[in-house]
Amino acid sequence: MHYLLILLLVSLAVSALGWVYFIYFFSLGYGFGVSALAIAIAIIFHNVLTIPTALLCVVMFIFGMRLGLYLATREKRSAEYKKILYGPDAAKKKPLFVVITVWIFCALLYVGQVSPVAFYLANAANDVAVNEVWAWIGAALMAIGVLLESVSDAQKKAAKKKNPKRYVDTGLYRIVRCPNYLGELVIWTGSFVVCIGASCSAWQWIVAAIGYIGIVYVMFSGARRLEIRQAVTYGNDPEFQKYIKKTPILLPLVPIYSLAKHAWLTFKGIDN
Repeated sequence: MHYLLILLLVSLAVSALGWVYFIYFFSLGYGFGVSALAIAIAIIFHNVLTIPTALLCVVMFIFGMRLGLYLATREKRSAEYKKILYGPDAAKKKPLFVVITVWIFCALLYVGQVSPVAFYLANAANDVAVNEVWAWIGAALMAIGVLLESVSDAQKKAAKKKNPKRYVDTGLYRIVRCPNYLGELVIWTGSFVVCIGASCSAWQWIVAAIGYIGIVYVMFSGARRLEIRQAVTYGNDPEFQKYIKKTPILLPLVPIYSLAKHAWLTFKGIDN
């Protein structure tokens, strides 16, 4: 159990970036936090690392660093993001209780997301039988998710550079409207399935499930926020209306074209 405390302290330390700007709890603190947790897991369990579990740590590290650096770069170049970060709404001081609550929530969530890998290695270190096949499957899914997210971000950047005022409907955006969030869902599904081969106890399954369900809600809530913003910006465009009526918002082949009628998939208050 001590390893979970160490991971929580690492997560709290990196997530503390949110004390600089509140949004950093969810952006830089998230990306760099996952990278730091991957390093911590590899160090704590270095004696029982195998090729697939090492790959899991490497892929988590790459995901976190890529996301953190991408968001940091976006902050430098995007006027819209600067408005979110430095605008009048962002400048309002949050109540101390809210800041502390969000800080702890984010730190716990990030630990929950990576916990299946930690549980697998912890159980292996305690001579509990583990199935390495699921570690390979998890590593493969996570790598596919990172690739999806990276490609979708690159495609969006290229499309916006060509036509900044148009919505993106090319490349992976022909399949779903939020392929970057889809990629992240695949990443954390890869982490979660590692539990299957980890011979997890009941409490370990609960922790892992809370982390997985939490990030699923975050991704669907992010998709809903994007849906609302795009409705304001492109809502009067007939071509955009055709696009959103034929392209699922997040999951390929799943006919959910709007999350307005699926509020149970998002955090309360998103539409307000």
